[in-house]
Amino acid sequence: MSDVLDLFLELAAIPSPPGEERAVADRVLAELHDLALEPSEDDAGARIGSTMGNIVARLAPTNAGGTPLFLCAHLDTVPPTAAIEPVVDEGVVRNAAGTILGADNKAAVAAMLVAAQRVLNEGLPHAGLELVFTPKEETGLEGAKELDLDRIEAPVGFVYDHAGPIGEIVADAPASTAIDAVFTGRAAHAGMHPEEGRSAVAAAARAIAELRLGRVDDETTANVGEIHGGTARNIVPDRCAVVAEARSHSDRKLGDVVQEMVDSFTFAASLEDCEVDVSLEEKYRAYRLRPGDPAYDLAFTGLRGAGFEPQGIVAGGGADANVFNLKGRPCANLANGMTRIHSAEEHIAVADLEAMVEVTLEILAAARG
Repeated sequence: MSDVLDLFLELAAIPSPPGEERAVADRVLAELHDLALEPSEDDAGARIGSTMGNIVARLAPTNAGGTPLFLCAHLDTVPPTAAIEPVVDEGVVRNAAGTILGADNKAAVAAMLVAAQRVLNEGLPHAGLELVFTPKEETGLEGAKELDLDRIEAPVGFVYDHAGPIGEIVADAPASTAIDAVFTGRAAHAGMHPEEGRSAVAAAARAIAELRLGRVDDETTANVGEIHGGTARNIVPDRCAVVAEARSHSDRKLGDVVQEMVDSFTFAASLEDCEVDVSLEEKYRAYRLRPGDPAYDLAFTGLRGAGFEPQGIVAGGGADANVFNLKGRPCANLANGMTRIHSAEEHIAVADLEAMVEVTLEILAAARG
C-alpha cells in the first residue's frame, strides 16, 4: 500500500467527533515530530469545548523567492453512529461498519502530511510551508475562528474540504446563519383540560409550515434540522425548540430569508398564544475567488500540473477557508475526491488520495515562482 493510504486508514479508524479530537491530534503530532518539525498547539480547545487546540507546524523555505503557503485540515468528523472499520475494496476505501468513513477531512490530513514528508525526504525546493490542523470545524468552523493568524506567516492557503472530483476549485462559498427558536406555551392535561393548555408544538408547526425551505433561489437555501418538544403524549406541550439555518451567496438575500424566518416564528407564536425566543448566530461569511486572485491562480496551475482540468465552482457548504478569507488571508477550498460525506456510503478512491499528494506538490512548485 502507498504511504498516504496507510496513514489515511490509520487516521480514519480513530473516532474524532467534534470536541473529542485528542486521540487523532496526538497521532498527527507524532507524525509531525517524526518529520523533525516543531508543532505548536494553542489553547483554543478550552475556549470552544474541545480536547485539542489548533496545531501549527512550519517547514522553513528552501529559497527566498516565491509565495509561502499554508495548508489546513480539520481533525473532527461528524459523529459516527457505529465503529469505523476502513476497508479497501477494488481501489476504493469504505467503512465496513455502516457509518461514516471520515474522509471528511482525514483524507486531507493524510495528503498534507505525506506531501510534507516527501518535501523533506526528497529535498524538494519550496518557498515555505505551514501545516494547520483545527478542531470542531463540523460545528461551525469553531477552531479556525479561534486561531490567531499571527501564528501563520504564509499569505495564501488551501483546504481540501469539498466533496467532488479533483479539479474543482470552490470559487464561491456561501454565508450561513444559525437560527434557534424556543416556543413556550402552557402545559395542561390533554384529555381532561386541553383548553387550558397552549401548545408550543402547535405554534412551532404553524411557523414551520409557513417557511420557505429547501432551495429558496439559485443563491439561497433554508432548512429546519431539528425539533424537540413535549414531555408526554397526554400533556399539552409547553416547550418546543426548533433548530434551523439559512445560507446564501448574497448577504442581502441571507438577511431577508433570516428575517422571514424570525417573523414566521413570532407570528405563529402569537396566533397560538405562546411566546418565542429567537437567537441568531453568524456561522461564517461568504467568499468569492476569481482568476487573478493568488489562491485561485496557484490552485489552477497546480491542478493542471498534476494532470487535472481546473474548474471554478459555486458550492453550498462552508469550510475553514471561509474563516481565513474573512480574516484577510486568501484561501481556496479544493475538491479532493471524497464522496457521499456525512453518510454511511462515504468513500474515497485510493487514486484520489494519492493524486492529492501530487496536487499539493505541484501547488508548492507553482508557489516557488
